[in-house]
Amino acid sequence: MTDFIYWLGDFFYTIFKPLIWLGETPYFNLNVAFIILGFVGLFVWLKMQAKFNKEAEEKGTLK
Repeated sequence: MTDFIYWLGDFFYTIFKPLIWLGETPYFNLNVAFIILGFVGLFVWLKMQAKFNKEAEEKGTLK
């Protein structure tokens, strides 16, 4: 059982090691990347929602 726990710890350490490297790079900030990705997703969603609202208004199904 102890071998499994150590294996699991080593596995997670190996998986998350690139995140440590990303956090230490001076030219790339992961937080900024997530914020930009969130805003891009927001604007894509708003554009799609406007299209759906227009389509529903034309069909008369918008309440």
